[in-house]
Amino acid sequence: MKNKSFLWLMAMVLMLSLFLAACNSEQTEGETPDDGENTSENGDSGSDDSSDSGNEGSDDQASDEPTKGGTLTYAIDSEPEGILNMAFYGTATDAEIMNFMVDGLYKFDENLKAEPNLATWETEDNKTFTFKFEEGVKWHNGDELTVDDWIFALETLAHPDYEGPRYANVKTIEGAPAFHEGEADSISGIEKVNDYEVKVTFDKARVNNLVNVWSYPMNKKRWEGIPVKDMMGHEFTRTKPIGTGPFKMGKVVAGESYEFIANEDYWNGAPNLDKIIVKVIDNKTVVGALQNGDVDMVPVHPTLGKQVEEMDNVDLVTYPGLSYYYIGFKLGVFDNEQKKVVEEKEKYANLKLRQAMYHAINRDEWIKAFFQGYGSKVNGPVPSAHWISADDSELKDYPFDPEKAKNLLDEAGYVDTNGDGFREDPNGDEFVVKFAHYASSNPTFESRAKALTQYWNQVGLQTELQMIEASLYYDKIEKDSKDIEVFYGGWSTGADPDPSALWKSDMMWNFPRWVNEESDKLLEDAIDIEVVGTDSAKRKKLYSEWQQIVNQELPMLFITELQETQGVNKRVGGVEYDVSGSNNPNEWFIKQ
Repeated sequence: MKNKSFLWLMAMVLMLSLFLAACNSEQTEGETPDDGENTSENGDSGSDDSSDSGNEGSDDQASDEPTKGGTLTYAIDSEPEGILNMAFYGTATDAEIMNFMVDGLYKFDENLKAEPNLATWETEDNKTFTFKFEEGVKWHNGDELTVDDWIFALETLAHPDYEGPRYANVKTIEGAPAFHEGEADSISGIEKVNDYEVKVTFDKARVNNLVNVWSYPMNKKRWEGIPVKDMMGHEFTRTKPIGTGPFKMGKVVAGESYEFIANEDYWNGAPNLDKIIVKVIDNKTVVGALQNGDVDMVPVHPTLGKQVEEMDNVDLVTYPGLSYYYIGFKLGVFDNEQKKVVEEKEKYANLKLRQAMYHAINRDEWIKAFFQGYGSKVNGPVPSAHWISADDSELKDYPFDPEKAKNLLDEAGYVDTNGDGFREDPNGDEFVVKFAHYASSNPTFESRAKALTQYWNQVGLQTELQMIEASLYYDKIEKDSKDIEVFYGGWSTGADPDPSALWKSDMMWNFPRWVNEESDKLLEDAIDIEVVGTDSAKRKKLYSEWQQIVNQELPMLFITELQETQGVNKRVGGVEYDVSGSNNPNEWFIKQ
């Protein structure tokens, strides 16, 4: 059966490779693009600055010394949702666009440790922090940045009318819950000292109070008079956003292209580049666009990595990733107002069923087929590049073993009672695994989803695949739509190792709706200064224990972690990557 499965996969991948090669053999600007791993929409280039793209400067004589001027074309292969406001965005694609124009109070080094950016801070007890802002920092409209802008952002996220996902980043400030419930007119834990200094007191001392608190200011003067409930749909969010970062937003063709113009007054040094054009392109055109010099930089899906590696004019840059991909089970229904799971779902509650579905998957084969060697097997919810990742020896492996999968299903009472080759549930009723995956014009997405259904079919679990438009997909998952039962997804972990926002039972982004008191307690203890102090080793030990629980209970089946892969034209200089991401775009330049 293993050889049969492998041959089936290889045949599928061969057909996909031929398809992708055909799609990339010609320029296809303007076609409908692929969905990315998180979002999907449509679009093409709206830029008039393509004359600065191309291959010139990519020869060996190009200077590596920073030079001034030029336009860099940066591509993304999935259309953004278009929420260009750090307080409200929900997709990685929107964040990728905003990175060119925003600054946070702090940034992260190659060890994922916070270091000052817009502000410095002091604390003696990890409960009360004094923040001092850089003076003279200007918003793109000329207003000066002050602590009022950060206080305004914190109050926006805590406002009763705020419906975004980031209340968790302010709720631990003393007085924030009362403000959120409409019981107070201000957040008592915030004390303005002067225009450049503010004290923030949290409800208790925690290890991660600093890196958990929201760090992106909002221009208070600009947003004055605009109700919180109207902010997400406002033009200041959709088409006319501003920040304090190295580039200002220029022309926006929503879903197609985003023009960024150098901020010559940038507090951290004027950019080398004149412009950056962010283009939304079809995933099928990535290879051709890089080869032809139509784009200078673009995240490369692993399925395309080998083709990019072979290019003379492009470097494929790889660096450790902080993302993992999984198969989740809907184990309950979440009430976002009550902040708790209010209904349990029984269909996938049997642990042996979930274990069997895990053993049925040949992860090594699947990763090799669909991620071309840029991924590796993962057994828990923390990528191995993160410092809190449990050692492999601490986590149970679930190797490909279809016979074990069948035995587990037999033990759990899932047997074929009518001789049709598929198993009924323990009550003798028809049992169908309803598996959802986001839709995309990238043929590998549907093919990899079908491969997973094939694994389950081969152990007698009848499986139906539903490909859902990516723009609707996570909304359905978040709202526990009845047609979502088993689902494919991915998460990127943050520099702050605390995974509470994704895993605690009172959190909206706990998509499986998994409730486990021991898990909640470990996550709380791992950030409690009275439990772990400032000892990273103690903290990691608690997180390792937590990962073991998740690994044993399997609210998700953890499939793969990926390297980050970026195509960079050799004419581009000054770009550096590490586990925290790229360096500041103001350092990028076009080689002469």
